[in-house]
Amino acid sequence: MKKLHAIVLLLLFSFQGFAQLEKGVLYINPQSGNDANTGQKENPLRSLYEAAGRINATEGEGSVTVFLSEGMYALDTTVRFDPAKWIFTRENRLTIRAEVLPDDKDWHQGKMPVVISVMPFKNIPDDRLGGASNGIQIETSHVTIQGLRMLGSPVHERPQEGKVIRNYPIIREGRNLDDLRVTQCLFLGDIHSTPNHLPVLASGQGVVVDHCVFYGVKDAVVFWHSDRPSERSEMHHNLIVNIYGAAVWTWSLAEDFKYYNNVVTGAEAFWILDKEEKNSFNLSNSLVVGYNQLVNKGGGPANLGEPADPSKLKLGEQVIIQREGSLEIVKDPTSLYYLQLAPGSLGSELGAGLFYEKK
Repeated sequence: MKKLHAIVLLLLFSFQGFAQLEKGVLYINPQSGNDANTGQKENPLRSLYEAAGRINATEGEGSVTVFLSEGMYALDTTVRFDPAKWIFTRENRLTIRAEVLPDDKDWHQGKMPVVISVMPFKNIPDDRLGGASNGIQIETSHVTIQGLRMLGSPVHERPQEGKVIRNYPIIREGRNLDDLRVTQCLFLGDIHSTPNHLPVLASGQGVVVDHCVFYGVKDAVVFWHSDRPSERSEMHHNLIVNIYGAAVWTWSLAEDFKYYNNVVTGAEAFWILDKEEKNSFNLSNSLVVGYNQLVNKGGGPANLGEPADPSKLKLGEQVIIQREGSLEIVKDPTSLYYLQLAPGSLGSELGAGLFYEKK
């Protein structure tokens, strides 16, 4: 009788999850939610892990949007989106987003869902560098991640010579995957308390990162591996501030990579090419102020490689690269522009930052 009761509950749970995905939405609230709930707005889930599990286990097709309310999302294990039986397309995609977005009328930074990884650093067995962990892992095509505030992990990043403990808040490993967009996210790190080693690490095709702010992280974006040169990838309207690694790593990219309307200031390094430095890349309408190393090649988690040919970066219209200097960043936490360029200051005309629309 107990076994029959358990089966009935499992079937009911599966039906509720399927019914909610059929509606195309799941809601999460870490304060009031419960992972036994249906996932409707008035009956939200508690964890992103549960939402991923339901999507991965359900059969069907069509768009699905996962809404995260404001609050703290402490990930004690990797949240992996890897649906075997649900079909997404470019038009009908998986979207993981904040309930309130930066261009909404009632948005402020306190509305951003805060994601932090607190899991063990064991995603690579016998890792020679000391350990790594993945936060949100995307292993399906046609995904958007929008409006999240993603912190580093509370760990001592370099405990001894040759060791680097790494957290990857957003990662995609599948070399054959396509169409990942990360937009309007704020990535924060502090090298001493919560190092954010590498916010966006993505393999495959069609990786677009736009309107994001990277503040105090190590490396901002790494275009990682691909079965063939990665096409249709872009970085635009991003602000990258006070990083102790490099702004962009173009290891896997084809030469059609689009880099425009980005602002980088206070960077240890600007650009890392693949070790063979075969490809050249076009830059337009962008600003780099304050850096130590301009263009390197190779590298990895423990180092930034070696100097490379700077002519591999083709500077187009309105590209300014200045080794010395700094930009005006808003430090008032009550401001909509907190940790972004001060309105009217140098670089603000490029529109880099969290907003699609001017405030």
